[in-house]
Amino acid sequence: MPEKPRKFDFIILGSGVAGLTFALSVAEKGRVAILTKKNRADSSTNWAQGGIASVTSREDSIELHVQDTLEAGAGLCNESAVRTILAEGPARIAELIALGTQFTEREIPNAPGSRELDLTKEGGHSKRRILHAKDATGAEIERALLAAVGANPNITVLENHFAIDLILSGKIDSSHPNRVVGVYVLNQPANRVDVFVAPVVVLATGGSGKVYLYTTNPDIATGDGVAMAYRAGVGIGNMEFVQFHPTCLYHPQAKTYLISEAVRGEGGWLLRRDGERFMGRYDRRLELAPRDIVARAIDSEMKRTGDPCVFLDISHRGAEFVRHHFPNLYARCLEFGIDMTREPIPVVPAAHYQCGGIITDLDGATELPGLFAIGEVACTGLHGANRLASNSLLEALVCAHRAANRVLLHPPAPVDIEIPTWKTGEATDADELVVVSHNWDEIRRLMWDYVGIVRTNKRLKRAEKRLGNLQEEIREFYWNFKVTADLLELRNLCTVAQLIVESALIRPESRGLHFNLDYPEPDPAWAQRNTELRKILR
Repeated sequence: MPEKPRKFDFIILGSGVAGLTFALSVAEKGRVAILTKKNRADSSTNWAQGGIASVTSREDSIELHVQDTLEAGAGLCNESAVRTILAEGPARIAELIALGTQFTEREIPNAPGSRELDLTKEGGHSKRRILHAKDATGAEIERALLAAVGANPNITVLENHFAIDLILSGKIDSSHPNRVVGVYVLNQPANRVDVFVAPVVVLATGGSGKVYLYTTNPDIATGDGVAMAYRAGVGIGNMEFVQFHPTCLYHPQAKTYLISEAVRGEGGWLLRRDGERFMGRYDRRLELAPRDIVARAIDSEMKRTGDPCVFLDISHRGAEFVRHHFPNLYARCLEFGIDMTREPIPVVPAAHYQCGGIITDLDGATELPGLFAIGEVACTGLHGANRLASNSLLEALVCAHRAANRVLLHPPAPVDIEIPTWKTGEATDADELVVVSHNWDEIRRLMWDYVGIVRTNKRLKRAEKRLGNLQEEIREFYWNFKVTADLLELRNLCTVAQLIVESALIRPESRGLHFNLDYPEPDPAWAQRNTELRKILR
């Protein structure tokens, strides 16, 4: 017999900075469930090395931060969204610090015994404004938030609970106004599908980097939230803008290990194998150009020389400086036989951040009543065609806070509808695991080969055709076999891959992270014009 529906006031999918911040903000007003498909600390937040961008120095200003963000966004940012999020950032930073987050500090020059935040600089920023905790900022923020969540009796964290699909009132009973009323969830420890019910469902599921063969993202980043929202008929915007981080460690045993942008921010040089710096041929800002420019420059150099990687060198700053500023990076590189105090680090670009996503307002509200999306999964207009480094954690904090205020000021009506239990196929097949693994690998490789840093219409259409065939195979498995976490991830991964390809085919220009050799220049008619995809529900 299936379990009775589990009822809460707020259901949050995801345990990164966005989900945890929302949970803490609403916990005094109701029962909160945080569902995470792995462990509570498994999130992209936990992997964030560089830091969080916010104006905290008298030498900086909100206006400068706004202009840097708009320039990086290549004419596609929503300026109103940019100004609001950046202006509210400092207050959210202060709350993080009050919660116990320990950002790195330094002694104030000429003021013995006095300390201030140690701000660093990253690509695209005109001032030092990146707060960091050495080179493990995300892990420190996650630590502080999880400690606060663990101490709150109104918050229940359920690990190894994989959300399958949103439950819509209009699909249960067409006489009801359509809204989200809950989620079907694969309870992996119990090996069953449970029903979770709440008037507010928050998608804080992060990005979709695992859709590519090479990525800096954790294994959980399979685009689950975007895929679920799309299947529910919610608009998805600007998915063609996938940010490739320029510097992922190139080593056969290093799985998706990011070399922080802060290394370039602190003076690191990008070199060819022959030792020559090359960024001067691509941008006046050299290694501190925005990520899209640096990633394309590295891609171009690799294709021109035939080399499998380029090199990032900060050894000229001295061993003591390197070990002090990058203790975790230093130790990790040593594990692979690379001493970054004496030699350059081999690096390649890798898929890093999803700039598009579920279309929301600045309060995280989607067009589907009761459904909110915050963090990387959402498309607010902040990032435009290219995210400015370290703006992502700030967006998650600000929009989570605004979403919480929204639902507390305007609480939706309780769920008053009988929700049917989950129906699934009963078949099992030993070959299923082989097919899932093969399809997963095929999607990631074709996305890397055909929908990567540089694209063409021919490559995009080839990817579109193959993904359509894969979608049919996956659909057959989904409806006929018992659901598993691997099958659910594959289903979501294929959906997100299709959304990226379709969005890329819609945009007839090159802008920011989307570079198409068939349209190598930006088209002024497409400035401030978003791509938008929406599934028609039957």
